Amino acid sequence: RPTRGEDLVHMSEKVYNFQRIFNIRQGKGLRIHDSFIPYRSAGPVTDWEYESRADRYDEQLKEIGVDIGRMNTTEKNKKLREYREERYRLLTDAAYKRRGWTRNGVPTMEKVKKLSLDWIPEVVDIVKKHEGSEPPKDTLPATDEAWK
Repeated sequence: RPTRGEDLVHMSEKVYNFQRIFNIRQGKGLRIHDSFIPYRSAGPVTDWEYESRADRYDEQLKEIGVDIGRMNTTEKNKKLREYREERYRLLTDAAYKRRGWTRNGVPTMEKVKKLSLDWIPEVVDIVKKHEGSEPPKDTLPATDEAWK
């Protein structure tokens, strides 16, 4: 039978989840390995860089309710970075939930069965071993917003 678009999506999801489980087996693939956004992508790296686009960054801080009136550039830069890192942690939660993974980034047994990967004993063993594991607190967002 001809391959349909939905078939390709299902096959790629199956491969992606299998790769995740394989990475967990290799000692990678849990939330701790996904948790830290590259420093450069979380905002300005230096105060000079912040100041070069201060209007933009100041406006972003105001939009999220930060009173920047008495803050120096270093404080504003730190606050912006904290906000963006928190948003990244929330995004990670939302992505894990949508993929059918635990908060620690482990595909659930339900997901493994849905993708028909449960015929592989080692896959089942790895998932069962890690499915109940908790991620380090510093990798989690301040709220459980994505899981509600």
